[in-house]
Amino acid sequence: MDAVTYPQEDVARFINQNVVALRVGSGEQPMAADYNITWTPSLLIIDADGKEHQRTLGFVAAEDLIPAILKGIGKMHLNRSELLEALDRFEELQLHHAGSAEVPETIYLSGVARYKNTGDAQELKRAYELLRERYGENPWTKRAYPYRLL
Repeated sequence: MDAVTYPQEDVARFINQNVVALRVGSGEQPMAADYNITWTPSLLIIDADGKEHQRTLGFVAAEDLIPAILKGIGKMHLNRSELLEALDRFEELQLHHAGSAEVPETIYLSGVARYKNTGDAQELKRAYELLRERYGENPWTKRAYPYRLL
């Protein structure tokens, strides 16, 4: 990723503005063991308390890295019940990276965040319907399948 992904100007700018990047090799102990880094590259989204919220294994192309990081930041906010911040990241990803493979999961997670924010179960059903309409038999559509009954 050093030769292809990170040198991209938009990727470098996004990383510098949104995360604290730290490189840890799989042999660098104890940190590699603490985060179960057994293969590189591994992209982990970790909060200030050291809790992991997202892990992406293997090479990530430049056009896929920003969406992967946005999803991870959104998941961190969702896990911390910072629901509006999570929705902002998921919507940013969907708006600016509409062709990304990360979008279906963020549609699902957006439905979860909206439900948790409002208590309205119809938010889950709307997420399922959007997934079914746009992505058919995608794995995230299948995960949301029970929400059709709401």
